Amino acid sequence: MNSNNKPALKGLILFLSSGTYLGYIPLASGTFGTLWGLPIFYWLSARPIWVQIVFTVGSIFLAVFLAGKAEKIWNKKDPSYVVIDEIVGYMAAVVWMPFSWEIAVAAFFIFRAMDIFKPYPIRKIDQNWPGGWGIVLDDVLAGIYTNLLVRLWIYFRS
Repeated sequence: MNSNNKPALKGLILFLSSGTYLGYIPLASGTFGTLWGLPIFYWLSARPIWVQIVFTVGSIFLAVFLAGKAEKIWNKKDPSYVVIDEIVGYMAAVVWMPFSWEIAVAAFFIFRAMDIFKPYPIRKIDQNWPGGWGIVLDDVLAGIYTNLLVRLWIYFRS
């Protein structure tokens, strides 16, 4: 790679991993980062299920890559500026669900609670997995927990 491209690549990594700089908001950066999930949920919900799954899984792998690179750039474990993990975690929380504001908001708050309180084994993954995998997979698991809880809520509400 040409050394002239390195600053641009570094900037792109920081831009994307921070959720277009929402991660730089000094308070509740993860919550602000998760907001990106709302328009993504709206867009994805209109797509066939296979597109939702492929896009979500592809986004998770991209997030692992970007989060790992950003962690090296910042030279800090799981920097708070990185919120791409919250974005893909929320995507996991709503994949294969019909869009409604009620579902979107319920999933948002349940996901944030799961991400903050980290029930087992989410905390273990967060603490023990290295690099981008540790940054992202705890949020994906929080998203899966959220997905199941929202589905139960929808089922019992009907």
